[in-house]
Amino acid sequence: MNVTAHRPLWLYDLIVIAVAGLALLAWDFSGGDLWAVRQVAGPDGFPWRRHWLTSDVLHRGGRIAGWLVFAVLVVGIWRPLPFARALPKAVRVWWVLATLACASVIPLLKARSLTSCPWDLIEFGGSAQYVSHWVRGVVDGGPGRCFPSGHASAAFAFLSGWFALRLHAPRAARWWLAAVLLAGVVFGGAQMLRGAHYPSHTLWTGWICFVLCAVLSRLVPALRGDRKVGTPA
Repeated sequence: MNVTAHRPLWLYDLIVIAVAGLALLAWDFSGGDLWAVRQVAGPDGFPWRRHWLTSDVLHRGGRIAGWLVFAVLVVGIWRPLPFARALPKAVRVWWVLATLACASVIPLLKARSLTSCPWDLIEFGGSAQYVSHWVRGVVDGGPGRCFPSGHASAAFAFLSGWFALRLHAPRAARWWLAAVLLAGVVFGGAQMLRGAHYPSHTLWTGWICFVLCAVLSRLVPALRGDRKVGTPA
C-alpha cells in the first residue's frame, strides 16, 4: 500500500488545534469543572481518592506503563515494532524525542501553576477557593501546582506516535491515536475521581501535547507531507 499526501498536513493540524482549543475555552468558561467534581465528591472529600483501582492501578500503574512504552520506543530506534518498520530511522528518533518533550513540558508548566487541585477546595475539606487557571497571579489559598495534568501526559505524550506513523503507516496511526486518547480519558477520569484534577486539566494536557507534536513535526521533512511521500505501510 502506498501512502501519498496531497494536501498540507499543517492545515489539518491547525484546524484540529483551533477547534479543540475553542471547545476547551467554552468548557472552561461554562463552569463545567466544578460541576463535574461535585458529582464525585462531598464535604468529606473524594471517596475514590485512595481506592486501589484509581490510586494504585490507574495512577501508579499508569505511570509505570507509560515509561515501559517509552522504553519500547527507545529500543525501537534500532529494533522497531512490526508496524513501525516502514518509518525512517530519523522519524523513530523524532518519535522518542517528541514524546520526551511532551512528558517534560507538562510538569514544567504544572510547577509554575498557582491553581490548586479539587481536593484542596474548602468545600471538599481543604483550604483553597476555586480560581480559574486563566486568572493569572491570583493565589487561591491552596498549594497550587495542579494545572495542567501531569498524569495525563503519561498517555498524551504518546500523541507523537500519530504524527510519526500517519504518513508511513496510516492504519497503525489510527489505532495508535485511538489507544492514546482512550488511555488519556481513563487516566484523566481516574484523577478526577481522586480529586487530583479537573476535567479541563486533562483536556488541556492533551491539547498542549498535540500542539507541541504538530510544531515539532515541521522540523522533520519525512513528517511534513509537503510533497508526495510514497512508502510501504
